[in-house]
Amino acid sequence: MCPLAAMLALTAKALYTPLETIDQACVLVEDSSIVRLGTMAEIELPAKAKVVHFEDCVLAPGLVDIHIHGSVGHDVMQADAGGRRKMEEFLARHGVTSYYPTTVTAPEEITLAALDRLADAIEASGDGQAGRAQPLGIHLEGPFLSHARRGVHPPENLAPPTLKTFEKFWEAARGHVSLMTIAPELDGAPQLIVQASRRGVCASLGHSDADLASARKGVAAGARHATHTFNAMRPLDHRDPGILAEVLTNEHLTADIIADGIHVDPAVVRLFCKAKGDDRAVLITDATAAAGMPDGVHRLGSLEVEVREGKCLYQGNLAGSVLTLDRAVRNTMQFAGWDLQRALRAASLNPARVTGVAKGVLKAGGDADLVAVNLKAEVRATMVKGVLIQ
Repeated sequence: MCPLAAMLALTAKALYTPLETIDQACVLVEDSSIVRLGTMAEIELPAKAKVVHFEDCVLAPGLVDIHIHGSVGHDVMQADAGGRRKMEEFLARHGVTSYYPTTVTAPEEITLAALDRLADAIEASGDGQAGRAQPLGIHLEGPFLSHARRGVHPPENLAPPTLKTFEKFWEAARGHVSLMTIAPELDGAPQLIVQASRRGVCASLGHSDADLASARKGVAAGARHATHTFNAMRPLDHRDPGILAEVLTNEHLTADIIADGIHVDPAVVRLFCKAKGDDRAVLITDATAAAGMPDGVHRLGSLEVEVREGKCLYQGNLAGSVLTLDRAVRNTMQFAGWDLQRALRAASLNPARVTGVAKGVLKAGGDADLVAVNLKAEVRATMVKGVLIQ
């Protein structure tokens, strides 16, 4: 780890903003902000600057994971600050500079306690935590999910979508709920989507058995994203297309996908990328505490899941993943035929836009959150708030 210097200059083969490309690039960083970026010919290096060269690499915005339950043995709902720190260090080594800890359906009192702890972590973010991925907000996955498409979420803890229940979660999280996965066909779902959206929460369609009409009602109420597309959704049928028709064809909806080659076939990842395009495709991990760990038994909320040959299973069903976001970028390049710039955008700018946070883009005056990768999307270094991790 490179400690914060008065001025740091990074040079590279190229830089993706990610919308624009700068060849033979240079980025000047002071404290936690980008001072200037451009070509090496344009920027005169200050005498006081420490220079770090990445000749064979591309500089790009730090990756943003909006759906992650844990990594390296830590589940985000656990009361384990040391485990969370190790997880954040692990994420940074894989290019992730910002993330949204994601809950899983559990007894209400467990969820409320977890939301309170996660709010503490978010409010303390950046306070002596440089060099680690930063939690920006909470993704509430459950309990407003369909019983028919609940996946491994415990059926006894699912709840109807009511403002009263949401208020409890909102207060426990002290307003730090940024995303909420919800099945739009449930009674009360459109009304809750309206209320949550007014508070700036991104309502995301997911864990849903909705027909096309119900999905469209959810969108009309304010839903603007979809959670792990294809997984825990009514399958696409040519006469009864259901929720997937809305997710894939609505140009106002962003959508995310688990591109690990297990949750979704590579050919379907390619289809998804063609349908959602450069602007609306988002990569997530849905990683559990098992990510970065050997095969064995690990935690997912209150559940014990088994990892075997890259699959994370609960009672024989897929239960999250062991994917890292840099691997998702590499897989998307392979599965969808996307180039590095497009695949990186789907893991940085696009997810940042889902939550409306000022991340995922490199610009003068912006946060010094970036990643250096080679042309195969292998991480060479990550910078979080001006601190370089190599």
